[in-house]
Amino acid sequence: MKSVSINGIARLDLGKKFSKKLRNEGLVPCVIYSKGKNPSHLSINYNELRKIIFSPNVYILNVNVGEKAFNTIIRDIQFHPLSDNILHVDFLELTENELVSLEIPVHLTGNSIGVRNGGTLNLVMRKLLVKSLPKNLPDVVEIDITDLKIGSSVRISDIKNESYQFLQPENGVIVSVKTSRNVSEEEEEGEESTETEGSNEDNKEKAEGESNDSK
Repeated sequence: MKSVSINGIARLDLGKKFSKKLRNEGLVPCVIYSKGKNPSHLSINYNELRKIIFSPNVYILNVNVGEKAFNTIIRDIQFHPLSDNILHVDFLELTENELVSLEIPVHLTGNSIGVRNGGTLNLVMRKLLVKSLPKNLPDVVEIDITDLKIGSSVRISDIKNESYQFLQPENGVIVSVKTSRNVSEEEEEGEESTETEGSNEDNKEKAEGESNDSK
């Protein structure tokens, strides 16, 4: 997984009053949680943090606080209920040999044969919860949908990978191709046309039979 470096400022003053003061100064109150250590309290520039949080990508974050460096992932984000401004961020420091879980974006490749035939692509899961060692965390979960036909789907159990495991149910549908309304209407019209043609043939044969009887 790609990593990004970001700078933080250690903070000693805690509580709502000081957190509000930091936000007014364009900073976000943050905490880094580490196994077997006391939490590290810091603040990070709002705009720098916003670029990372609102990116479609997921990163390992190298957080530099003074002379200390923390290899982390974002564990939790608190947003303002009305403005969606970032209020607080929790980080988790990674340990090389400790498994970690993280939501990874789904990336589709290929042009589905079902879509080419008029179907509609339905992406059910945009992210998948993955568990692995930090070194094995993927940037994306890539799925090739080239051979995905109308009525078919890709489930979690269809993805084979030995580097990480999925934490959602194996039968969960990630992406599928459904019959679009236009295709359904065309199929119905085709069936009606066939039935009409068959009915006309029956009427024609019946009329010919009656004509022969009258002779």
